[in-house]
Amino acid sequence: MSTQIQEEADEPTETEAETAPAERQSPGDRRRAEKRTASDQAVGSEPVGRADDDTFRLKVFRYDPEVEGKMEPRFDDFYVPREKGMTVLDALIYARDHYDTTLTFRHSCRQAVCGSDAFFVNGRQRLGCQTQISDLEAPIRVEPLPHQDVVKDLVVDMEHFYDQMHAVEPFFQEDDLPSGDLEEQRQSRENREKIKMSTRCIWCGACMSSCNIAAGDNEYLGPAAINKAYRFAMDDREGDDLKQHRLNIMDQEHGVWRCQTQFSCTNVCPKDIPLTEHIQELKREAVKQNLKFW
Repeated sequence: MSTQIQEEADEPTETEAETAPAERQSPGDRRRAEKRTASDQAVGSEPVGRADDDTFRLKVFRYDPEVEGKMEPRFDDFYVPREKGMTVLDALIYARDHYDTTLTFRHSCRQAVCGSDAFFVNGRQRLGCQTQISDLEAPIRVEPLPHQDVVKDLVVDMEHFYDQMHAVEPFFQEDDLPSGDLEEQRQSRENREKIKMSTRCIWCGACMSSCNIAAGDNEYLGPAAINKAYRFAMDDREGDDLKQHRLNIMDQEHGVWRCQTQFSCTNVCPKDIPLTEHIQELKREAVKQNLKFW
């Protein structure tokens, strides 16, 4: 045990390794030292990188509540090399990997399917992996989604958004299953076409962030959750009783009636879902369900 402790004590720490003379540093130590220097340079100083015709300026929102000196929100500027087909997400990854490893943002599939990299880019909610640098005017300004609590840099707290989504019971339910064990529960092609667009939601939160009603009413279900309710309420396989149950969830003070048809959610949806139209159709269905003829 004492031998092991002595050997561990003889090992240089990460700081010692990075501050050792260059000839004694490993390639990994040198890279980490260079990135740390660039990171320190980026805090409240001139842009990082070289400005020329082959680069573009990336302005990134920065905030870290756990690090002294970074608790005040600010923008850091990076000059990123231009490459054909480069997206905003590519540019952020380049800035993180080459200039500042503390730059924090969410991303996963890079194919506009996971919905994790929704940002506020040049004044509009967009998916980072879907937005081409060539389609934007310089400088490119990347901020976290508005109307959300910022955790760090471009990462926002999505817990409230997920709570609203789960409040509409976003899973398939059925009144009656087919009698045969191997019999399918069929859906008509017409019904599938009706709900097809609503199934494309990737839970990115862009629509919720763009909605002025959601910004002022924390209990409003929001366009994403209502669209998810539409997807199941209009699915004929669930039956009339469950459809009525879902309409009852929507037909409330903070449900579909809070929507003021501003179309902001539809305009920013990265999957082109007609969110506002779906909300209006649920309003009409709720009215029809309450009509009585006698």
